[in-house]
Amino acid sequence: MTDRSAALKPREDAGRATAENGVVILDGPNGIAVTMTADAAAKTADSLQEAARQAREHPASDEVARDAPGDEFASGWPQE
Repeated sequence: MTDRSAALKPREDAGRATAENGVVILDGPNGIAVTMTADAAAKTADSLQEAARQAREHPASDEVARDAPGDEFASGWPQE
């Protein structure tokens, strides 16, 4: 598996989740959207919470964050 942490410039703006017609829609920047079942959204939420906890415990150094490439499409959510 590739080391994605070194290859992506992280977004600072959060996605927004809404529920419509029995599904969850996660909207990201520039019109990026993902539609999930309620179960898939709940599992995603759990996974995101755990990953956020781990990231806070082991933050990237300023040097790593500064050296991240600026490719606006690298993360899948284009930079604005």
